Amino acid sequence: MYDLAVIGAGPAGVAGALEASLAGLDVVVIDAAPRPGGQYHRHLPGSFHALRPGALHHGLERFMRQWEALRSRAEILLGHRVWAVERTGGDAAGGTAGAAMGAAAGAGDTADAGDTVDGTVGATTDATVTVRCLAGDREERPRAVRARALLIATGAHDRPLPFPGWDLPGVLTAGGAQALLKGSLVVAGRRVVVSGTGPFLLPVAAGLARAGADVRGVYEAGGRFGLARHPLLAAGKAAEAAGYAAVLARHRVPYRGRHAVVAAHGEDALTHVTVARLDADWRPVATRTVACDTLACGYGFVPQLELPVQLGCATRRDADGTPVVAVDAGRRTSVPGVYAAGETTGVGGAELAEAEGRLAGRAVAADRGRRVPPLPALARRVDRLTAFARALHEAYPVRPGWRDWLRDDTLVCRCEEVPLSAVREARRLGATDARSVKLLARPGMGWCQGRMCGYAVACLAGEDPAAPRRPIAQPVRLGDLAGLEHPPSEG
Repeated sequence: MYDLAVIGAGPAGVAGALEASLAGLDVVVIDAAPRPGGQYHRHLPGSFHALRPGALHHGLERFMRQWEALRSRAEILLGHRVWAVERTGGDAAGGTAGAAMGAAAGAGDTADAGDTVDGTVGATTDATVTVRCLAGDREERPRAVRARALLIATGAHDRPLPFPGWDLPGVLTAGGAQALLKGSLVVAGRRVVVSGTGPFLLPVAAGLARAGADVRGVYEAGGRFGLARHPLLAAGKAAEAAGYAAVLARHRVPYRGRHAVVAAHGEDALTHVTVARLDADWRPVATRTVACDTLACGYGFVPQLELPVQLGCATRRDADGTPVVAVDAGRRTSVPGVYAAGETTGVGGAELAEAEGRLAGRAVAADRGRRVPPLPALARRVDRLTAFARALHEAYPVRPGWRDWLRDDTLVCRCEEVPLSAVREARRLGATDARSVKLLARPGMGWCQGRMCGYAVACLAGEDPAAPRRPIAQPVRLGDLAGLEHPPSEG
């Protein structure tokens, strides 16, 4: 029985595990990937013998120092896919704390229980957490990990928007293009267009250009100067942004605001895209074509909430309307003994995720009876980075005009090949929300279980995206389910 199980070996999970282990807790870290770092610090395997492994990364050296310090203090379980979590014993339903946090979450604010992390007040519980995972690659074997506390730091994935031709070979997410480059030194294509919204487009385009790709343009659907109204918050990122801009200028990559790719074309593969100049609501005003063989597009990120929702953790709406886990100042969720940090509590980047992870690790140690001295500078840093993340959400929102890009035959759900016409037909038949559209037209029932199309389907159904409710977070064999002595609850 471990004191703390950490799911996720990215910036938040590693920082939290290191803080908890330094305080004397017995910690285990679980991650599905073969190497640590999460999506942000995805890096090359040792077999590449890279001379400068941090050349494609911002902050990788710092992260690897933390990882090396953690390896000697905690058990590391890489290559373990977590498909379910459950609590047993104690107050397994969350109790009055969950009700209080749920009320705060419903009001749209981050709940703050007023607890400190100096060891004087703690959210202790007699319940234990069982993490059910599958170990290995092709020949997976089931494994259960039990702990007295759980830190969920599962990160986020890309949020795409559908448009005609987005199912063509050569069209991928901005995060996918960056993952290929960082994790395998694979350049996604020779002639690349980058489109979407948000500052993430800049490092993606700069990385591709440095790697030799002919980046035909970066098309930002929002304005070019989204953070102009927040000069003080943006000041801390000015040098990083200037570095990306310098790379784009050196490679003569055009950067266009109020532009986006609204259609992709080709027979068996991508050959060109339609780029539109947009109005303030993202409706096309004028169009032109750009020849390319690769399109990397991204419209923000969606937190991975399957596991906290399984446990019954309260959620709230982030600044952009996305569901995130509600936490207090110590990153405690509404469920006693369960903590969350990083993108699960709101998308804000690696620096914020690391700081939140440190807060969570210190809170776990304090709640387990360890003396943890106050560190007000860390809390102030989290507040400052959270304010910056909120400003980014406000500066780069997804506008409703993207729906005008669609045609009746545009696939909304690529897994089940559900076109827009089927979604509209479901609405005519009486579907009033995303769930009823799913039951009538099948979007979200395929391999990705709505991770790629869920946002779009919710918008087309006329509602805000809901937190995912999946009793099984990852594909698992029926034989492994049948072999369980105590099948996991649905949360």
